Amino acid sequence: MSFDGKIVVVTGAAQGIGAATAELFLEKGARVACLDVAPARDKDTENRLCVPCDVSRADQVERAFRQTLDRFGRIDVLVNNAAVQTYGSVEETTEEEWDRVQAVNVKGAFLCAKQALPGMTAQRDGVIVNVSSVQALMSEEHVAAYATSKAAMLGLTRSIAVDYAPYNVRSSAVCPGSVGTPLLQWAADQSGDPEAMMEEIRGMHLLNRIADPSEIAHLIAYLASDEASFVTGQAFRIDGGLGVKVGGAFRGK
Repeated sequence: MSFDGKIVVVTGAAQGIGAATAELFLEKGARVACLDVAPARDKDTENRLCVPCDVSRADQVERAFRQTLDRFGRIDVLVNNAAVQTYGSVEETTEEEWDRVQAVNVKGAFLCAKQALPGMTAQRDGVIVNVSSVQALMSEEHVAAYATSKAAMLGLTRSIAVDYAPYNVRSSAVCPGSVGTPLLQWAADQSGDPEAMMEEIRGMHLLNRIADPSEIAHLIAYLASDEASFVTGQAFRIDGGLGVKVGGAFRGK
């Protein structure tokens, strides 16, 4: 699997799944624009461009994509990975919390796709991979805003697939289970006993562990590659068997 000559944009690229995905594409020969609201861990190189960007802000997204195009000339792959999470039922979730989760997780993916698609349609080639969650397909308690946002990403994935297939643009989604990211650690910290919570989370997966971010990155890269050229409009669960066994709460990506 090679991405020689390909230009890839990864959002939420400063840590977790985003960082692992950016590194994998770089290893496979791509040039990568790493977008994140957090400060970049790495310096710019010939093949890596780090761009500060809050994906919920249209002006920042437009600027980030303009910088990417000025530097690399085109965009072949977009990975919408940036996300935030909050806990609470519908009654417990504030309007501000709801709006922030939807703005980053859903609106951010929409804004980035809106910037990437004109070039992809013009070159009649492109791939968008949206990082959703198992919580788009089933839900634990008290994740109303997050689960809603991740389900909405599947609708966006299908819509892009339908509307842009005539232009040879594909769109897919990945739905991770629990992954060893700062977001998962933050979720465990909310329990009051993070070590016990992490042990419980591991045990809810048939493989009795959580995923490494690189494992999710490999699925993302496959879906973006020519090897997956007949794949579009689908959501792929990568959850260590979390969704197979009935019973118990869970915490997804």
